[in-house]
Amino acid sequence: MIEIKDKSKCSGCHSCMNMCPKNCIEMKVDEEGFWYPEVDKEKCIKCGICKKSCPILNDMSIQNNPKAYACYNKNEEIRKESSSGGIFTLLASYIIDNDGIVFGAAFNQNFEVEHIEVTNEQDLNKLRGSKYVQSKLGNTYLKIKNYLNQGKLVYFSGTPCQIDGLLCFLNKKYDNLICQDIVCHGVPSPKVWKHYLKQFSLEKNANILFRDKSTGWDSYSFTIKQKNKFTQLSSNNEYMKVFLKDLCLRPSCYNCHSKSLHQNSDITLADFWGIKEVCPEMYDNKGTSLVFINSKKGEQLFNKIIKDIKYQEVDINEAIKYNPSFFKSANIPEKRENYMNNIFNNQFDKYSKKYTKLSIWLYLKIFMHKIFNKNIISYMLIICPSLTPSLQI
Repeated sequence: MIEIKDKSKCSGCHSCMNMCPKNCIEMKVDEEGFWYPEVDKEKCIKCGICKKSCPILNDMSIQNNPKAYACYNKNEEIRKESSSGGIFTLLASYIIDNDGIVFGAAFNQNFEVEHIEVTNEQDLNKLRGSKYVQSKLGNTYLKIKNYLNQGKLVYFSGTPCQIDGLLCFLNKKYDNLICQDIVCHGVPSPKVWKHYLKQFSLEKNANILFRDKSTGWDSYSFTIKQKNKFTQLSSNNEYMKVFLKDLCLRPSCYNCHSKSLHQNSDITLADFWGIKEVCPEMYDNKGTSLVFINSKKGEQLFNKIIKDIKYQEVDINEAIKYNPSFFKSANIPEKRENYMNNIFNNQFDKYSKKYTKLSIWLYLKIFMHKIFNKNIISYMLIICPSLTPSLQI
C-alpha cells in the first residue's frame, strides 16, 4: 500500500491511482492545492501494485545518446501562436494525420489545467502554448493503455515526471507510443493559480496566454484575451514572478527525480535560451525551440516534419549550458512556507509583491544588460545558474 510520508517524494503523477485494481486510491488536494494519493484501507487488498507503478520508488534511469537541434516552424502563423518555435504542432499534426491520438494539457471551462485527448487538428490549439500550472491527469494513463492495446498511434505530451509515471504504469514498451516532455522549471499550485484568477471577470471564451509573443519572444507577456483584454509583461506580472521565484512550486520540484540528460521521453522540447550565443543565425526574437531527440522513435518522427522546419544541429553541452532547468531542480526559497501559508487569505498581487521584489544586485544586472546591449542574462546563467528563476524575464 502506497503511503505519502514525505511530500517531496511524490510528483502527483496519478500512476498509482490508474494502476489500482480495486480503485481504492483517490487523488486528493492538500492545503497547498497539490494532488496526493489517498488509499481507502478498507478496500485495499495490499497487493503492492501501486508501489510498482510509482516512478519515485522504482529506478527509471536510462542511458541514451540524445542529439540537440535549434528549430522553428516555417509556418509563421503557427510559430506566432506557440511559446517558442512551434515544433509541437508539427509533431502532433503528423500523429493525427496518421489516425493517432494526441494527449496534452489544456484549459477546461473553469480555466483549470487538465490533460485531454485530441483527434483533429482544429483542436490542437487547445494544447498549444505553455501552461504554468500543474495539470490534472485523472485516468489519462488508463485511456492511453486502452488505445495502445487497440493498436492506435498515441502521442503523450507532459512534464518529465508525468512521462516517467506513464512508462512506469505501462511497464511495457509500445512501438505505437511517442512520449514528448519539456524542460520543466517546476509546476505551480493549481490552487494558487485559481486564487490569482479571482481578480478577473473571465468570460467563457477567454483565451489565456502565459507566453504572448506580441512583445517579442525575449520579453513575452501574460495576456488574457476577452472583451476587456488584460496584458502585462511577464517581468511585471505577479503570477509569473511568483512562479519564476519558485514560491508556489510542488514540493517534489525542489528535488526532482526526473531531471537528467538522459530522458525517458522520445523527444524533449524547450525554449532555446542562449540561442544568440550558441547559434545566432537561428535567432530572430520570434521564438526558437531547443529539441532533444532521445530515441530512435523520436528521430523517426522528427524526420517526418523536417521539411517544414528550419533547423540546425548544435552541441548538446552548449545547449544545456543556458538551460539549467534541464538538469537542475529549483531551490526552495526561505520564504516559501510563509508565502504558501498566507497567500490564500490575502489579495494575490498586493501580498505577492512583498515576496517578488528585485534585489539591488538584480536591478544592477538588468541595468547592465540594457546599457551594454549584451546578453548578461545568459552569461549569468553560466556562472550562477541558481539565479535562473529571477533572470528569465
